Amino acid sequence: MLIRIPKGWELPEREAAPEEVFKGRRRFLQALGIAGVAGTAGALTACGLDNFLYRVSANGPTQTYPPMPAQRNPRYTVDRPIPKDELVSRYNNFYEFTADKDRVWQVAKDFPSRPWEVEITGEVEKKIKIDVDDLIKKFPLEERVYRHRCVEAWSVIVPWVGFPLAAFVKWARPKSSARYLRMVSFFKPDKAIGQKEKNWYPWPYFEGLTMAEATNELSLLVVGSYGHQLPNQNGAPIRLHTPWKYGYKSIKSIVKFEFTKRQPRTFWNELAPKEYGFTSNVNPAIPHPRWSQATERDIATGERIPTLPFNGYAEFVAHLYETK
Repeated sequence: MLIRIPKGWELPEREAAPEEVFKGRRRFLQALGIAGVAGTAGALTACGLDNFLYRVSANGPTQTYPPMPAQRNPRYTVDRPIPKDELVSRYNNFYEFTADKDRVWQVAKDFPSRPWEVEITGEVEKKIKIDVDDLIKKFPLEERVYRHRCVEAWSVIVPWVGFPLAAFVKWARPKSSARYLRMVSFFKPDKAIGQKEKNWYPWPYFEGLTMAEATNELSLLVVGSYGHQLPNQNGAPIRLHTPWKYGYKSIKSIVKFEFTKRQPRTFWNELAPKEYGFTSNVNPAIPHPRWSQATERDIATGERIPTLPFNGYAEFVAHLYETK
């Protein structure tokens, strides 16, 4: 892990990350003025956008992401404001590029995330290879405002655009023998400097869900955010979001979906099995071996707030883990 070992959960967040990363994060939040929150969840809508301009640097050129408007699904609500897109777009964990959360957007901005082929394989009736944009056209898009909770004890609210993973699973037509869904990200060390420099990691990134988790209504395949196409640093062109789990379960930039009979290995569980399990549900009662999970830092406000079981989504998923 590239995280400094904290002495206790009540210490400042800088103790859980390299000092240079913490200082860069502070400078960025100060530049945003922290108070830059774009209203409540109900005040924003992705509908009717003609385009979106995302500023790559304060004084440099702008990078345009095509619009991806979608109707907001009112079933999924949050009790915190939606932060400005700049915050969500410029504060990311994406080790394939860099471990510095504040620099991912800069390092990843030229990554070729299109054209992009997606493979569906394993225990399926027919193996498929399809361009990601052709795949997206097969599903109606919707916007869902979800909580995102990182294992490092920070959190944020994001209005994702995507389609239910359950709909994708149905379309992929897995066999009855499929019990798990394994997902794999890209491997392009010539384009993603983190993969080249940090070659001790078992690249490419890989994750997995049970079929019950994959077909749960919360599981979302994300292709956009804030009404526009997903930026590279957020996992373009297609990523997973499972809001009741720690963020590392929500694999980015997926190239392969593999339906399997047996439980697949997962990236962080393979690296640190005593710290990261297969399930990885948000649980404030179970501390990380090196810090508490009882509270989290809202990166939009800097406030520390209580963490909720299943990240506040117990009504949707708790039944998946009940023992008889």
